[in-house]
Amino acid sequence: MTVISPLLRGLCDDAALFPPGNAPLAEAVPSHQSYLEAGYSALVGPFVFPAPRLDELSAHVCADQPVTLSLTVPAGPDATAAAVAKALAIPGVDVAAVEVGTPADVAADHAFDELARLHTAYPDIDIFVEVPRDSRRDDYIAALEKAGYSAKFRTGGVQAEAYPDENELADAIISVVRAGIPFKATAGLHHAVRNTDPETGFEQHGFLNIMSAVGAAATGADRSDVVAALAQRDGDALARSVSELDDEDVRRRFLSFGTCSISDPLTELEDLGLIHRSEKTEGTLA
Repeated sequence: MTVISPLLRGLCDDAALFPPGNAPLAEAVPSHQSYLEAGYSALVGPFVFPAPRLDELSAHVCADQPVTLSLTVPAGPDATAAAVAKALAIPGVDVAAVEVGTPADVAADHAFDELARLHTAYPDIDIFVEVPRDSRRDDYIAALEKAGYSAKFRTGGVQAEAYPDENELADAIISVVRAGIPFKATAGLHHAVRNTDPETGFEQHGFLNIMSAVGAAATGADRSDVVAALAQRDGDALARSVSELDDEDVRRRFLSFGTCSISDPLTELEDLGLIHRSEKTEGTLA
């Protein structure tokens, strides 16, 4: 039996198709199904799927083996409604959420006008809007608060500059926590604890660090404490801190993160004592 605490349920969105995993679609879909049948299934969120690849998906799903997507639309709000309609036209596909990109030329006012129409057409689909890391950030956060949608923060990528440092990320987290905006994080969260990638030298955030930072921000901690939570590299200390958080309060704020591997966070959470399996062989990963 695998014990997944409320703090961790649905935390890991399956982003196997994305870098650096880049799993073949023919492998990623059945692997996702196997995760949902495993003893640790409560840890796993939807299958993150890029809208530009929808033409490929029908060959790998059917009504007898449905798949629930979090659909990423990098082209932005103008392309989102058409992408959702295309996805839902595929037998066996459901869309739980859309993750909407914000290209450099898209202002918040225009973006949220388009998303209001999307929400009217598909009221049951959760909307995540990627918050730009440029001068538009405050406008987007204000619009998210007004609309009641969720935020998406990009926390890494294939280049060093794709990683916000702990000061930038702390400011972003504080902004959405104070505004009552739920968020997810994506890219670069390859480990539970902050680390330096040995191959690239990139400074990588840990997903437990983000959880700890949210807990600090939610209790009104100073900015320096939120920054310190993001900078923590002692895994045991971080695990103790996270285990003391208010599960419901933190998870209604930090909804999930995208990971190209389900096995890595599962194993690291076990090693840190935050997940317990009575049999190590249970739910063998695909």
